[in-house]
Amino acid sequence: MPTLSLLDQTLDYVRLHAATPRAGAPTLVFLHEGLGAISIWRDFPQRLTDAVGGDALVYSRAGYGRSSPAELPRPVNYMHTEALRILPALLDALAIERPVLFGHSDGGSIALICAGATATALSGIVVLAPHVMVEDITIAGIQEARARYETTPMRDRLGRHHDDPDAVFWGWNNVWLDPAFRDWNIEHLLPGIDCPVLAIQGEDDEYATLAQIDRIADGAPDVRLLALPDCRHSPHADQPDAVIAATAEFIASLTPAST
Repeated sequence: MPTLSLLDQTLDYVRLHAATPRAGAPTLVFLHEGLGAISIWRDFPQRLTDAVGGDALVYSRAGYGRSSPAELPRPVNYMHTEALRILPALLDALAIERPVLFGHSDGGSIALICAGATATALSGIVVLAPHVMVEDITIAGIQEARARYETTPMRDRLGRHHDDPDAVFWGWNNVWLDPAFRDWNIEHLLPGIDCPVLAIQGEDDEYATLAQIDRIADGAPDVRLLALPDCRHSPHADQPDAVIAATAEFIASLTPAST
């Protein structure tokens, strides 16, 4: 797997290509969740890339997967650091122009911050179960995750995907349960998003209510919403066909049809 030295980090990444390319299709950039990595996406990035007809970048942020360790404890503004500093530098280093950011959970929040607070040129963003503010259900879900990590084989499962599962879990869990994080909110950045947004959330999300995507629709200029029934916090895992279909339709609306 290739690596990229970027600023003070070394990041693992993969580049994907559609089986049947479509002229004008944008590059997808996959931004993983707070416990995610390249391998946790499984085959979903390739399936979506094939449906869209373009190329894709999938990478593990520092501290995740096989990328270099991250400095712990994570600061309360760790997602801002990723969105404002690391992601634009990564796109520039790999010469990726006007991509569609595809972010899940933390990755969705990072996509929104990048779109709303940087000059990065984007064709669009797709966010799955993003957070724009901290809800009581979010705190309760993360507290429950802590109990599972301490009492179930969850650590072993994470260890299949990360060099240091303890650093991954506690780096995420501790910052979200930090009282200073309770006031974290990115709604003020939403009006600055100048590209179309597709926001997807499961109706049974254990970490958030549909107020998250409703607030995105209230704040950003061009937003399409999709609430999925029988779906929890990972729509691409619980309802992959629905997510692929909605994303392919969204991206097709951004680009001219090939002739």
